[in-house]
Amino acid sequence: MILVLGGTTEGRKAVRVLEEAGSLFYYSTKTGEQTVELHHGIPCNGAMDQKRMLLFCQDEGIRLLIDAAHPFASQLHATVAAVAAKLNLPVIRFDRIYPPRDPELTWIDDYSQLPSLKGTLLATTGVQSISRLKPFENEQLRIIFRILDRDSSRLLAEQQGADKSQICYYEIRADELDVLNQLKPDYILMKESGVTGGFDEKCKAARDLGIGVIVLRRPPLPDGFHIVNGEHGLRRCVEKLLPDFFPLHTGLTTGTCATAAAVAHAMFLLRKEKPAAVPVLLPDGETIHVDVAYGDGYAWVRKESGDDPDITNGMEIRAAVEKADRFAVVGGEGVGVITLPGFDFPPGSPAINKGPYQMIEENLRQFGVPLSVTISVPGGAEAAKKTFNPRLGIEGGISIIGVSGIIMPYSEEAFLQSIRKCLEIAQNSGTQRVVINSGAKSERFVRRCYPELPPHVFVEYGNYIGDTIRMASELGIKKLTLGIMMGKAVKLAAGNLDTHSRKTTMDKAFIVEMMKRAECPDDIIERVGQLTFAKELWTLIPPDYLHDFLDELTRCCHVHCDPLLPNGELTILLINEDGAIYGF
Repeated sequence: MILVLGGTTEGRKAVRVLEEAGSLFYYSTKTGEQTVELHHGIPCNGAMDQKRMLLFCQDEGIRLLIDAAHPFASQLHATVAAVAAKLNLPVIRFDRIYPPRDPELTWIDDYSQLPSLKGTLLATTGVQSISRLKPFENEQLRIIFRILDRDSSRLLAEQQGADKSQICYYEIRADELDVLNQLKPDYILMKESGVTGGFDEKCKAARDLGIGVIVLRRPPLPDGFHIVNGEHGLRRCVEKLLPDFFPLHTGLTTGTCATAAAVAHAMFLLRKEKPAAVPVLLPDGETIHVDVAYGDGYAWVRKESGDDPDITNGMEIRAAVEKADRFAVVGGEGVGVITLPGFDFPPGSPAINKGPYQMIEENLRQFGVPLSVTISVPGGAEAAKKTFNPRLGIEGGISIIGVSGIIMPYSEEAFLQSIRKCLEIAQNSGTQRVVINSGAKSERFVRRCYPELPPHVFVEYGNYIGDTIRMASELGIKKLTLGIMMGKAVKLAAGNLDTHSRKTTMDKAFIVEMMKRAECPDDIIERVGQLTFAKELWTLIPPDYLHDFLDELTRCCHVHCDPLLPNGELTILLINEDGAIYGF
């Protein structure tokens, strides 16, 4: 059993991660005022001192602690460390992402270090800090306290001597520039609250208005905590420390492995360091640590695919780094070469997708010098024969791929159960419309069409379009929007209700039939045989004919989908690579 100490944004994220396991866990908050939807989590409220936490962990069989509390909750961090030491429990600290400390700001370690000020100071350091700051008030300094708009905070503010004229509140979706323009303080005092605390936005707004910024540094954490700063890192750490909690484990993409190997070899080349694990910045901004090893003139990572094993599982992903005039990533042994158009890079380029390419570049930026990276995969040429690469025109090896950097385990039953649960939540919320989409990218685009809808009515179907529509019908959902990109749309139009590449590929003959019905020119239709990806249809078909083709494509999709929602209304939105929407 896991005990999460939450009450924060990180607490919500921890719940989201742990709920995926379907295993029971406890979620503890000090006041119980945070609204969190729990299905497998058990809420427990009230402050825990060392004695209470110790007894709770013993009585409930706690095997892992996750400290997702506020970074300035020093007493709680110390309590967690003490309990963990007594019971020999591992602790994961779910920390925030912090921007680099700007030397132009005024940094202090304690309120006692507050410099002598004249004018108005806006304190955003929380209601508990009022008593610490009241002694600094005088004829030359007026302090305004910004607190949460709730009764418990107002009571605490009053008890600590703040009058109503000194109080202002945090407002949902308030623009920091507008707030500061209205209050017009001379200085703002804030905590080093990280990205989720809106630290950068507050700093920028203050500096744009010429307001002096004073920052209270976050306190150090106890030794021995396993520190993560994102959802992927949290899950992987739980999988490592409590292997039986998640029924299926995540893996690393070839892109992440290549990035880690490149970072490791750069550290050896430029710093003569050989760490056993290196930090890798993922595209979502979080950092994970990846185990690395070293060879003669390169570093390497053992590819792990978790419980979604593919042909690359267990292979060595190598990187050799050298100084250069400009940054470059090239392919070596076992990395395929692109021979057809339609990929992120032109024919002749190594099969290294844009995502991994940018991730390698971003992670090597820390070294401050241009570097050339050669990625190689021993045995990659032979392994590639068992993939779709030859069919896609990628020759001589595997591809270095990965959008998020993490491989989520594939379980059809678990994924379908997750879809149903999400649909149930959306339906029970009383929404008039549910929007299903293939993933984060398509969801981001489709949200623009429905800005009024809350996040929980957007449900990811992955590849299970038919099953998702059937479940929506079973739950009585009356208005359903399907957001879909071209690659899945042409498969769906041909009658493939599960669009996973393991089960179906693009049917060029059927695309030709649709183009003929849309009366596209013969010379354009003849070029379909040269397609590598369906997304190329957006530019292949001339604008004068594109509308009719998209009409036909959408019609074919409706033919197969509408019978699955007999008592509802289905809207189909086609999305291009730039986020333009057809059908809304």
